Amino acid sequence: MTTAPTAFTDLLATPGVEEIVELRSAFGFMAFHGGSLERMTDVIAADAAARAGASLYAVLQPADLRWHIPSHHVDGSEGLAAFLGHVDVAIALHGFGREGYWHRVLVGGSNRALAEHVASHLRAGLDHLDIVSDLALIPRTLQGMHKDNPVNRTAAGGVQIELPPRARGLTPHRYPIEPLVEALAAAAESWPAYSGSPSTARSTSPSPSISKVPPARQ
Repeated sequence: MTTAPTAFTDLLATPGVEEIVELRSAFGFMAFHGGSLERMTDVIAADAAARAGASLYAVLQPADLRWHIPSHHVDGSEGLAAFLGHVDVAIALHGFGREGYWHRVLVGGSNRALAEHVASHLRAGLDHLDIVSDLALIPRTLQGMHKDNPVNRTAAGGVQIELPPRARGLTPHRYPIEPLVEALAAAAESWPAYSGSPSTARSTSPSPSISKVPPARQ
């Protein structure tokens, strides 16, 4: 069955765009606005996933492209479908910049129990940043609650984390990303339903990394 084209599949077919799928545990990390668009989100997600033995879905845009597709329109990819069918929960990393929010990390998404769990680890490891997990304090457009947002389409929903530039190691006022990576990995490993346990995992055998290059670029 042929998948109908979408803006997201058009993006994936663009020269220089790379889609990465790594299927490991049933806890996943996502960065589908990675590469040049929301810089460093893919690096942080990949490092946290590798450290926790978690699965990874990322899309990296090249330096000469910045194509923002809203999260609820990210669909139509076989790689994404494979990732969403494999994981139970996920954390999606995004970048944002807004006046008055330069020190704030916003923890949204539909799985609020997981959101509070992740937020507790972020607060413990990132005392230089304000970790906001109360949806009432997060702008509606940054809450990550849309049902079609990929992170909410996992079996048990997920968490959307919005990171300001300095939290991603950018700008002259940047912070190192290592404490952030460590906190995210620790949150994944300590999640009560963490798939590292054979009794809860869909697949406990790590799968090789898959870098999916559209046919037009092969």
